[in-house]
Amino acid sequence: MDEQFRPTATETDANGEQTTSLPARNNRARNRKLARFGIVFAILGVLLFAYFVRKAGISQIAENIKRLGFGFLLILAISALRQIARCLAWQRCFESPYSLRFRDAFAARVMGDALGNIVPLASVAVSEPSKAAFVSNRVPLLVSLSALALENIFYSLSVALFIFSGTVALLLAFPLKPALRYASYGTLAVTLLIVPLGYLVIRRQWKFLSRPMSLVHGRGFGTAWLERMIPRARTLEARIYGFYERNSNRLLLILALEMCFHFAGVLEIYTTLWFISDVVAPTLLTAFILESVNRVINIVFKFIPFRLGVDEAGTGMLAKALGFTAAIGAALAIVRKGRDLFWTAIGVALMVRRGLSLRDLDQQSQTNVADAGQA
Repeated sequence: MDEQFRPTATETDANGEQTTSLPARNNRARNRKLARFGIVFAILGVLLFAYFVRKAGISQIAENIKRLGFGFLLILAISALRQIARCLAWQRCFESPYSLRFRDAFAARVMGDALGNIVPLASVAVSEPSKAAFVSNRVPLLVSLSALALENIFYSLSVALFIFSGTVALLLAFPLKPALRYASYGTLAVTLLIVPLGYLVIRRQWKFLSRPMSLVHGRGFGTAWLERMIPRARTLEARIYGFYERNSNRLLLILALEMCFHFAGVLEIYTTLWFISDVVAPTLLTAFILESVNRVINIVFKFIPFRLGVDEAGTGMLAKALGFTAAIGAALAIVRKGRDLFWTAIGVALMVRRGLSLRDLDQQSQTNVADAGQA
């Protein structure tokens, strides 16, 4: 196992023996509970997947996927562009004297996303810190965590803008059934709330981590743990806000790279539909709308592994509204799963090459986040 990933969450007992620390034990107990719920959601996802695939027509879906053929290699190539875009954005969130090589950023991102796909329900809690942990032998952990947080802030802004634009295009260009129309209105309302809120958080430099911790600490909860974490949270916040002040010339470039991620997604859907659709010729507008809705599905149903069932249902419903068939929509969702499985396999292979197990990574990611202030 790589030395920097060895479990270190230990304390010394009265006899001088090394024991697992209480926070680490609490983290593992919490993750076991999350895993139980994750298994339930995974089973429900499989049942939903079977139901909607059967409803759309198994033979029709199979025929649509068959049309894709070797075009799947082109889909993988386009999806690689998406990975590259976010890796480049992450690299540009590091400040001198620290920097991250592209190959390290790419491997960390692929491995972290693989964890997010195969660890039910706890994907964000495990996969995001793990990306920083994967490069802790290259840059200090607190530095990589703050850069990763910055990249995710820019990504979230790009997602909000992209979803808003796609929803407006859907409402203006196509007649919708009431359920889909009301869902679109709800999506617009949420994005209109998130973007100004995010702007205020950054503009006024709200203490989004340390202040809630301080409030909880003031009520006497988690006293010892919070006393250690509050200064570290303040340090992380200072790094994030300081970046905006010191690197204003990078902001548009980072946001542009995040938007490239979405535009590559539009191209991926357009290319897939070009191969599999025998009903309506795809357009960039329909691909744009489908990708924007796919972002919504990814966010809302992140806790379901590979968005089983809900992706087929949502994409199938929207595909019908755009003039395609439910079978084409389900086939599109299944092709996306094939793409995700490919990158997950790459991520797992990279982890195996490093001699890492899921248990090691879960424990170490929790430990590294807790010890970040020492970096």
